Amino acid sequence: MTFENTAEFARQLDASDPLASYRDQFHFPALEGQQVIYFTGNSLGLQPKRTAAFVEEIMKDWRELAVEGHFYADKPWWDYHERLAGPLSRVVGAKPSEITVMNTLTVNLHLLMVSFYRPSAKRYKILCEEKAFPSDQYMFQSQIRYHGLEVSDTLVEVRKREGEHHWRTEDVLAKIDEVGDELALVLLGGVNYYNGQVFDMEAITRAGKAAGAYVGWDLAHAVGNVELALHEWDVDFAAWCSYKYMNSGPGNASGVYIHERYHGRTDIPRFEGWWGTKKETRFLMQPAFDPMENADAWQISNAPVLALAPYLASLEMFEEVGMPALIAKRNLIVSYLEFILREIGKEVGSVFEIITPEARGTQLSVFLHGEGRSLFDYLMQQGVITDWREPNVIRLAPAPFYCSFEDMYRFGQILKKGIQKT
Repeated sequence: MTFENTAEFARQLDASDPLASYRDQFHFPALEGQQVIYFTGNSLGLQPKRTAAFVEEIMKDWRELAVEGHFYADKPWWDYHERLAGPLSRVVGAKPSEITVMNTLTVNLHLLMVSFYRPSAKRYKILCEEKAFPSDQYMFQSQIRYHGLEVSDTLVEVRKREGEHHWRTEDVLAKIDEVGDELALVLLGGVNYYNGQVFDMEAITRAGKAAGAYVGWDLAHAVGNVELALHEWDVDFAAWCSYKYMNSGPGNASGVYIHERYHGRTDIPRFEGWWGTKKETRFLMQPAFDPMENADAWQISNAPVLALAPYLASLEMFEEVGMPALIAKRNLIVSYLEFILREIGKEVGSVFEIITPEARGTQLSVFLHGEGRSLFDYLMQQGVITDWREPNVIRLAPAPFYCSFEDMYRFGQILKKGIQKT
């Protein structure tokens, strides 16, 4: 397709967009009566309009049924989380039995480390990407110290090559081979939060498993954004937040994937609680833990249904649309955004360096050569909600559910004025 940097062309793309109607199913902030251009679905997705009804359903059941809502609500609370497993399995490429929803992301990664980071005298090292998201770094460091090990000797970071902005898959595979039989765990972000790079999760998982390590993924920026096939790739475990591309609300519950080979086992290390024991015997109050024969065995406490309701509302939309349609629009709108950036760069004589490689999802990270924080501030003042990362990067994530092609054109015009003013 030959793109054009015109409002008319952008509107033509919107007119032919099969997902265009979903834009009206989200609440947008407004500035001076006009919807903002929202580029931060990679930090917090917009609220679906149907969310309120899902939450109100629980509030109504609580008002009218009180404790009986656990068993007699239309969607009983005691198994509410199970309703999310099927839709999520289709988003991440897993079996429903391999999915559960609980806690929040870093909490779940810590809990999963209990099961999948089991260092020995010989095999104890963890491999991750350099400058992983800070929460992951803190998790790694604290887990390593908990096991009485030294971070400097245990944590192996795969670095980018000098002068490059992204990782090369061959460098990750080479590092796995180098660490060899000392490698206990490979745990990376499936999509890097800073540059938007999508790692070759299939190849890295295969290499890590061949080295004898467990392989897990932090999919915070991947779920609802890129194609995933966790079961097919033989991933051991993964976890993700739900408030970015999954639109479940700020700080909301985390999804978890655990390969079925680990289900129904009583010999695996795991922090256990009431909600992980079998439903058939749960209310017999027996002293011995009898694990659920699926990923729910890692559940500890009863589900926070008021938090899960917005997640279920959003998943209903994912079921309606399907990941292939979302990915198709993602590819087109991100390509159009890239075209707009390059056209504006030509017009104003300013160079935008897009540091996101071709292996990408819906995020473009743009290094602003010759521009600074004042340009970001101008964009925000004009109703372009984007994200600033030091030293000089803005992250642009046009979520396909609710961003339009006309948004991309309007952004380009605002960006051009901002450069001229600043």
